[in-house]
Amino acid sequence: MTAPASPAELAALTRRVTALSVGTAAILIVIKGGAWLASGSLAMLASLADSGLDLVASLITFFAVRYAAEPPDAEHRFGHGKAEAFSSLIQGGLVFASAALIGREAIDGLLHPKPVEHSVWGIGVMIVSIGLTLALIRAQAAVMAKTRSVAVAGDHAHYAADLASNAVTLAGLAAVALLGWTWVDAAAGLAVAAWLLWGAVGVFRQAADQLMDHELPVEEREAILALLVDDPRIGGVHQLRTRAAGPNIHVQGHMDLAAGQTLAQAHAVMSAAEDRVKAAFPSADVLLHPDPRGHSENPSP
Repeated sequence: MTAPASPAELAALTRRVTALSVGTAAILIVIKGGAWLASGSLAMLASLADSGLDLVASLITFFAVRYAAEPPDAEHRFGHGKAEAFSSLIQGGLVFASAALIGREAIDGLLHPKPVEHSVWGIGVMIVSIGLTLALIRAQAAVMAKTRSVAVAGDHAHYAADLASNAVTLAGLAAVALLGWTWVDAAAGLAVAAWLLWGAVGVFRQAADQLMDHELPVEEREAILALLVDDPRIGGVHQLRTRAAGPNIHVQGHMDLAAGQTLAQAHAVMSAAEDRVKAAFPSADVLLHPDPRGHSENPSP
């Protein structure tokens, strides 16, 4: 079994993928800027402006994940992890705005069909944009599978919106050029807008869960509880509380221990339980309270 990645390794992953995000946006700005200067296309200028917004959003995430990884200090005893949630809210807002704009243009296109421009510059730049964006979101998905970074999830949703928009535009150009179906571009755009709205809701929900200290997923909570009680000297754990804050998780609970043991013995039992949890969840901050067996005030889960 592969050992869980350490907090330092997870932080390095998020730093690298956010740097890749910034680099991708910068490359697209250069490419689209050159295409606009060469063609003078207003559509290309609009796409260039969109990539400029992408760069701003990526920079927000870039700095947010670095701030979130900072260790606790005198003013932030629980760390800075929730900076990721604030970054994710901004990204969710951008995805929502993109969906609204695409939806408006799609409805207008269905009601008032217009010729679709398909210059060589436009098609070439969109193909390059799709390739770069696809590579980025695949890298982000790999990082999201290993970390609980809501900031990367928000950035991923934002670039997925760009990918869908570019793919629909390219499909619309192909439909017009090959089949003469001018309505395909607008209809596909409307479908993408609905999909993006759903994605924005998911990003908002993830960020809100962290800001509101929502419990960890049931399977993770059950795994933590099993690790805590994996010792015959422990009668059980109650009042278990869990929450996530960016890359970190916090665990608190009351541990049922034999009443006759010494403080040193109780400390050793609880330290071993903390170590078991941290071995499986390296970013966990565990705080346990000993309860003499039979004297718990509130033995609720």
